[in-house]
Amino acid sequence: MSDPHDTAPHDDGPHEGPIKTPKQLIAAVVASFLVPIVAIILLVNYVDFGSKPSAGSEGLGPEAVALRLQPIGTVEIRDAAGGGVVRTGEQVYTGQCAACHAAGLAGAPKLGDAAAWAPRLGAGFDALLNSALKGKGAMAAQGGGEFSDHEVARAVVYIANQGGGKLEEPKAPAAAASAASAPN
Repeated sequence: MSDPHDTAPHDDGPHEGPIKTPKQLIAAVVASFLVPIVAIILLVNYVDFGSKPSAGSEGLGPEAVALRLQPIGTVEIRDAAGGGVVRTGEQVYTGQCAACHAAGLAGAPKLGDAAAWAPRLGAGFDALLNSALKGKGAMAAQGGGEFSDHEVARAVVYIANQGGGKLEEPKAPAAAASAASAPN
């Protein structure tokens, strides 16, 4: 009869693992620690360094972005009634008129040249103001500036008086209007 407990050697093939020696066991343990650590380091480097621009491309640099985002213009709100700061004749002359009248460019009479200003002063303040407001010869209207008529009139008086004239400072538009409406 047969013994229920067979003492014959078993086929150990399906019960054995791939590691057969202690050297293979050490290699598997070391690999099981090193492979995940290397994978984690590579993922951190990939995520941490962000976008890398192409060689020679500065389009995404901070300076290029700031240049594209800078404002292209400004808005200046002015009082249409002229209630803002009124510049003096000298300020208007320095800001706009001096470009030509200081050096006598394009036939403009120089500031302080009494001989050049004498015939113009003889025409009177209204003729000088009309030329300044509407332009004459190479001079654009208002000398190319953006001043109120009152400021241009103050500049005309300043320039004419420097050339030997004895003109009075023009009255402010609000003061002139209130003086005209006041009863005598």
